[in-house]
Amino acid sequence: MKWRDLAEHQIQKAKAQGQLDNLQGEGKPLPHRAGGDVVSAGMGIMADAGVLPREIELKKAVDAQLEKLKAAKGTPEEKDVMRKLADLQMKLAIEQEARRKFYSTS
Repeated sequence: MKWRDLAEHQIQKAKAQGQLDNLQGEGKPLPHRAGGDVVSAGMGIMADAGVLPREIELKKAVDAQLEKLKAAKGTPEEKDVMRKLADLQMKLAIEQEARRKFYSTS
């Protein structure tokens, strides 16, 4: 599947969940973006609305957990933080593999 199709899929998913209702500029033409296209404009609108793919949300959670691990070095909580980090990394890997499989079969 092409990136354009990925963006369209995410847009339709967010629309179906009502996440794109009552947005600023709704019903108006997309703003002109230098060097961009309609897909990048759509992704920008989704980002402005706080609609992120699950994979990106997990990546942010992994990054945050890595920071917690740095702060927890040598403390009794270190193992719990490491366990949560491993869980998030596994979920991220599953999301990434699912995306790869989905786009390789489309």
